[in-house]
Amino acid sequence: MNAQTTLSEKGQVVIPKDVRDALGFVAGQRLDVIRSGNGVFLRPSRQKSGRTIDEVITELRKLYKHDGPAATIDEMNAAVDAMFAAKSRDEI
Repeated sequence: MNAQTTLSEKGQVVIPKDVRDALGFVAGQRLDVIRSGNGVFLRPSRQKSGRTIDEVITELRKLYKHDGPAATIDEMNAAVDAMFAAKSRDEI
């Protein structure tokens, strides 16, 4: 998805519609402008939800219910190790 645009005298750039649509950008959306080498990278700004951490955790618990016993730290560490080992095998 490559496209061209022109920098206006006011320093404004129009992102082509097909690119906006593909990336889900909407009018009024805030974008971070990040310097990268000889150019810039645009990405949607992350917006705070306005919720407290307790509210977020409560919502997450509703989405990801776990009925079994709690995992031990050793079990969690083993699962993370296995995940990274599998990822390493996939990258080779």
